[in-house]
Amino acid sequence: MASKRDEKAVTPQSEDFSAWYNDVVFRAELVDRGPAKGTMVIRPYGYRLWELIQADLDRRIKDTGHDNAYFPLFIPESYLRREAEHVEGFSPELAVVTHAGGKELEEPLVVRPTSETVIGEFMAKWISSHRDLPLLLNQWANVVRWELRPRMFLRTTEFLWQEGHTAHVDEADAMRETMLALDFYTDLARDVAAIPVVPGEKTPGERFAGAKRTFTIEGMMRDGRALQSGTSHYMGTNFAQAFDITYAAEDGQLTLAHTTSWGMSTRMIGAVIMTHGDDKGLVLPPRLAPYQVVIVPIGRGDAAEQVAAAARALAGDLAKAGVRVKVDDRPQVSPGFKFNDWEMRGVPVRLEIGPRDLDAGVVTMSRRIGDEGKEQIALDAVAGQLPGILDEFQDRLLARATEFRDSHTATVDDWPAFVTAVSSGWARVFHCGRVECEDDIKADTTATPRCVPLDAPAESGACVRCAEPSAYGKRVLFGRAY
Repeated sequence: MASKRDEKAVTPQSEDFSAWYNDVVFRAELVDRGPAKGTMVIRPYGYRLWELIQADLDRRIKDTGHDNAYFPLFIPESYLRREAEHVEGFSPELAVVTHAGGKELEEPLVVRPTSETVIGEFMAKWISSHRDLPLLLNQWANVVRWELRPRMFLRTTEFLWQEGHTAHVDEADAMRETMLALDFYTDLARDVAAIPVVPGEKTPGERFAGAKRTFTIEGMMRDGRALQSGTSHYMGTNFAQAFDITYAAEDGQLTLAHTTSWGMSTRMIGAVIMTHGDDKGLVLPPRLAPYQVVIVPIGRGDAAEQVAAAARALAGDLAKAGVRVKVDDRPQVSPGFKFNDWEMRGVPVRLEIGPRDLDAGVVTMSRRIGDEGKEQIALDAVAGQLPGILDEFQDRLLARATEFRDSHTATVDDWPAFVTAVSSGWARVFHCGRVECEDDIKADTTATPRCVPLDAPAESGACVRCAEPSAYGKRVLFGRAY
């Protein structure tokens, strides 16, 4: 029988990154497999990560005038068929209910893959005048997309997300909303998750089904692959035409509204794991860590209660300083097991306190990353110093991830250099914009256009694959993706 410590071991990233990821999500107790194929049970430690992402994003959404609402899980199949491109894009992933209550339904019901159609139906009902616009809605919900190759957090049959849906008087106002939502995701990824994402626009072949324009944030994982971590779509009047979302303009003319939709899901948890994790397990940015600090009291016999009391008192001081803290006083496992356990779970800072520490008036600190080794801090100074130490840890993670991304991104102009670049990272190249050319590139390398970066300088040149003139006036970012 394997020991508990053996069960906590993970496959090295360099040996098999996919196996490493699976080891970490299960052994750090983030998820378990659900009873239906492709589903996941999010365990309390993993769900706390989602709650912290949710709280930050929900604040940003509400601070900018959006209201949360909720719409049904079951959508009449006819709703999806009103927007042809939309239903065509989602058809392979749909779960459809045909029987309920012991009999066949008159009309099949689709289990929500996304909510543009059902929300469009109610936008048409609620909007009549330009005074009703903009209508700014957001929903926190679960969705179902039937996945053939599921992977925890990244692609599961059912997952959790936030989806914003808004209606506007014209394209300019809708585009401002589209970019505002993209800023939500960019700022959360960089400032909270410490992921240096690249915001940009998708090529026509990569757009969301039914959208006029799609924008994305792309993060580089530690295997060099890209992960699309949030998207924002300008729908034009496509859904307004399909669902008759019209309003009386100031001149009395009946006018089609312009709509947007945007979303971020539990996939962001996968992004955090794969951006920062190492061979010991998770590495969590302090602003997302369920516990930013864990205190391990070490004492036996008569000293045990004295040490435990000191640990509890210190935890109280840290909590007052705004630090999320956990005292690990489990009696059934050794201090060594606890150290390994919290390394696996990615806690940024570990504090040890034993009888000698108490006598000296210090605690022993270990950071989850870095080469500082163990440090001693005066017990009465810990609560004052820890917030700054956590901020430094957060900054270090962002800097480390940025350096990794930049060192694995190459600007190339010829096909052999492109193939080399996308084998281990990203390539910045000129691209003709043709879907057929993208398909050829993907067939040969599995790389796809991740985005046209918003901050890329104006340039022009010949497509790296077919030598036709570039279509975007700047370089396009290509990479293999999840």
